[in-house]
Amino acid sequence: MNQITWTEGGTGRAARWRSESGWPAPKKVVVADDTMNADTAYRLALDGTALLWRGDFQNARQLLAALVRRVDHKSARARRPKPGAAAATPTELFHRHRLQQLQRARTLAMLLIPFEAGHTIALRRAPAVQEACLEAYGPAAEPYVASLRELLGVIGAHEWRRKGVRIAALDAHIHPWYGVFSPVRGEYVELVAQAPLPPGAQLAFDIGAGSGVLSAVLARRGILRVVGTDMDARALGCARENIARLGLASQVELLEADLFPAGRAPLVVCNPPWLPGKPSSAIEYAIYDPDSRMLRCFLGGLAAHLEPGGEGWLILSDLAEHLGLRPRDQLLGWIADAGLEVVARHDVRPTHAKASDPDDPLHAARSREVTSLWRLRAAR
Repeated sequence: MNQITWTEGGTGRAARWRSESGWPAPKKVVVADDTMNADTAYRLALDGTALLWRGDFQNARQLLAALVRRVDHKSARARRPKPGAAAATPTELFHRHRLQQLQRARTLAMLLIPFEAGHTIALRRAPAVQEACLEAYGPAAEPYVASLRELLGVIGAHEWRRKGVRIAALDAHIHPWYGVFSPVRGEYVELVAQAPLPPGAQLAFDIGAGSGVLSAVLARRGILRVVGTDMDARALGCARENIARLGLASQVELLEADLFPAGRAPLVVCNPPWLPGKPSSAIEYAIYDPDSRMLRCFLGGLAAHLEPGGEGWLILSDLAEHLGLRPRDQLLGWIADAGLEVVARHDVRPTHAKASDPDDPLHAARSREVTSLWRLRAAR
């Protein structure tokens, strides 16, 4: 069992360590309370020393906000170009940004909250978080320690799950679970909702179903049977709940599988992670695809899972191209090498806030981003 240890009142203590990001338990831990000021906390966090909070819970939240301001101020200074220095390439900017984000997350994760069994927090003015933590972690039969920042993410995910994300193409809500990518970028969903279906298609495969949103859209469009696959048990649970809530369980089957289910279909849809790179946490597997593995494996196996005359729909942003991470020629080469050809491509500009935020470190690339639905078929 992964444990965190510390000394308190001259006595050695230990508890279970929880981290959805997969980070190891901090090796240096000090007990902190309302008497610790933000500058001291910041210096300790930068040094890799975790702060186990014993004070007022709301004061811990205020301290975390103060740490955020200090970390972001330091990051902003680091992004300023040095006089006479050559302008960074988009790829260099991306890798710097990733490193800064990782360092930021690690520093802010140093403020820790102790939990009792059953996900209760024995701190003054602590909220009731049992339901949110049960959704994210499952039952807790013993005490544990987790970062306050992660806890706030758990609480936020609980609210997303409760309220849901409205999907215009469904005229309904999708309710994402903690750790499952939320379909807040509606442009890619609209592409699937509007692209012309292959004539007579009554079966579709949804590869990497996630929250189940694309399976639901395909079912609502009249596909009589949709088979969605995913490797993540949490995603499958989320998708099943959403499909049942939408009344589509008789049309949609969800399976644990690495990419394709058995057989062939006239329509195979895949929305893989859009950026090649190494995820730094579980949720980032929806964004980063190490060495473009899922993308390449989807393309490589597509022809063998298409019925004659069938289409594969690849939903992909070209942000990786603007960042210099994957050239367009490489993607086209993978398509050709897989024995596929492009039938058509449907494009849309993203509408999310970062696309028009000039202060975003990657604004130059994001401002040119296009999301595309590539309609592919076996080459003739």
